[in-house]
Amino acid sequence: MKVRVSRQSFPIRGTFRLSRGAKTAAEVVVVEIAEGGAVGRGEAVPYKRYGETVDGVIAAIAALGDGVERSALQRLLPPGAARNALDCALWDLEAKRTGRPAWKLAGLPPPRPLTTAYTLSLDSPAAMAAAAAGSSWPILKLKLGAEGDLERVLAVRQAAPAARLWADANEAWSIDYLRRTAADLAGLGVELIEQPLPAAEDEALRGWACPVALAADESFHIAADLPRLQGLYQAVNVKLDKTGGLTEALAAVAQAKAAGFAVMVGCMVASSLAMAPAALLAAAAGFVDLDGPLLLDGDRSPGLRYSGAVLYPPEADLWG
Repeated sequence: MKVRVSRQSFPIRGTFRLSRGAKTAAEVVVVEIAEGGAVGRGEAVPYKRYGETVDGVIAAIAALGDGVERSALQRLLPPGAARNALDCALWDLEAKRTGRPAWKLAGLPPPRPLTTAYTLSLDSPAAMAAAAAGSSWPILKLKLGAEGDLERVLAVRQAAPAARLWADANEAWSIDYLRRTAADLAGLGVELIEQPLPAAEDEALRGWACPVALAADESFHIAADLPRLQGLYQAVNVKLDKTGGLTEALAAVAQAKAAGFAVMVGCMVASSLAMAPAALLAAAAGFVDLDGPLLLDGDRSPGLRYSGAVLYPPEADLWG
């Protein structure tokens, strides 16, 4: 077995902006594992919010050397981008070597087309409304977390009256702001609010019945986080870059559903290679947010097939 790791960059169409900053390119780490004439690939996005850098992730992968097995990977690396890239590459390698698709290896149902949300970057109300009006997306996810958020939601609602709306504050709100605005957001048809408060302030949600369902994102990484989130959130956002790959993500989804949480399968901004394993997982989710390649100026080839908001299962030459 031979492991190769590299960094790649994909320009973003325009600027992707959220409450904690903006970027114009998706910087990813790609792992290729060759064995017996087969090559498995995985892609991950190091995220500064979680103390990760591209160089640090590459170094962590390189330090393991060749020959790592997926069963051992869960104890050799913590959850995060490095483990995700390796884990997904090992799933792909097993699929390529055995001739059995990854969904069968994982015990998942046959993949089917899914409808994904489309993300609008944080911007002025007028700019976000213009972006909404110029699209036909049935589900819009609004990046929020700055002065004038209610005006942003109202402007988008007026521009896209038929769209389902999800809000994502990325930890930027206070409990007071959430309490003041939740009823108005519900009145505008917002179905879900992702991570309104900083993760360290989650307990402020306990005992309060928010009129909009709340989803944990930055507060939720792996299945072991679920007990702490009971009574605080109604949904959790499962991302492979947080779980550290498909292996832990499968357990996280199963345990979240057993505990009564709704499940979102989400993503970082990345190419189709990063989305492919998540697309298999998303069949079990009530909320699907896998629009990463749609935000890029150009995806890798071959890539996933999208028809508007409909995401089709990955082909074997991409992943799995």
